[in-house]
Amino acid sequence: MTKENQPLLQEYKLGNITLKNRVIMAPMTRSRADNPDNAPTEMHVEYYTQRAGAGLIISEGSQVSKRAVGYVHTPGIYTKKQVEGWKKVTEAVHNEGGKIFIQLWHVGRISHPKFHGGDKPLAPSAVNPNAKVYTPDGFEQTTDPKEMSMQEIQETIQEFRHAAQMAKEAGFDGIELHSSNGYLFHQFFNKNANRRTDDYGGSIPNRARFFFDVLEAVSEIWPENQIGCRFNPSLHESFGIIATEDSIATFDYIIDKLNAYDLAYVHLSEPFTDVSDIPYLETQIAKRYRKIYKGTLMINNEFDRESGNKVIKEGDADLVAYGKLFISNPDLPKRFENDWPIADYDKDTFYTQGKEGYIDYPAYEAEKVS
Repeated sequence: MTKENQPLLQEYKLGNITLKNRVIMAPMTRSRADNPDNAPTEMHVEYYTQRAGAGLIISEGSQVSKRAVGYVHTPGIYTKKQVEGWKKVTEAVHNEGGKIFIQLWHVGRISHPKFHGGDKPLAPSAVNPNAKVYTPDGFEQTTDPKEMSMQEIQETIQEFRHAAQMAKEAGFDGIELHSSNGYLFHQFFNKNANRRTDDYGGSIPNRARFFFDVLEAVSEIWPENQIGCRFNPSLHESFGIIATEDSIATFDYIIDKLNAYDLAYVHLSEPFTDVSDIPYLETQIAKRYRKIYKGTLMINNEFDRESGNKVIKEGDADLVAYGKLFISNPDLPKRFENDWPIADYDKDTFYTQGKEGYIDYPAYEAEKVS
């Protein structure tokens, strides 16, 4: 396949920016912000700059506040030092002709008291996800979280708004709300995690309310066409989430309601696990939500060159997000264009510290010359 007949390599108008291709770098936790400020470093600058050939980079999840933390050495976007670190990243990516959004993140109950001075993590309800989290002392079991008060819900909405403002000051091209993968928004969506009886629990509109309140708040800072949202409708038995019979109906409601907004995109994940034997879950996420959502649809999870081109050609998505392939192939769009070999990644260095497995994967042309 030449560049001309690969849909992945065609330009795409995304809100007020033009993407040079449709190969999107997915947000990925890499745990390299190993400093007291949880601020990006020069290594982050190099890592993202190496991958500026993506049509769009979506940064790793970045905490909107101290209360949002649940993983060691992950960056934030709520202090001046963090903004200064990210500003170096965005300037370097822009200098290479790249575009970059930041993913705003609150893990909710997927955390541990050790991240919060002994206090319980916040969540919609005091329901233990029975998951493991990586603390400063290694993997540990989650505990019962604290049910958020109405005041804490309002404070958290404002934390997202503040982080959105910080992201603008850091020079990003837009923001993505991480409303996926069992984290805080997803906990509000899920009936097993959200047992509230107030305006933020019970009915589907109530369980979606927190997400839309945050969306409204960040829309005061960013134009809607510079805001993306990520969802994982068929997540089941991962990240503490047990799907229910109304899980898909919940996401149908949310994603249909998003048609009233002029968003940059909706970013969806195909199922992480085999859900074909669960009748109330969807096995083909892109196909389902292409019929529901009228805006730009981004799809993610285990795509390669062939399947990525196919999903766009068949009309089921506009953009394809690649995760692990971008770790070991910083020049992934070039490899797709020229059909160069795809380098293997080393899972053992996904979440370690230091350069190994982070900025030492060579571009193919450089590797060929050496």
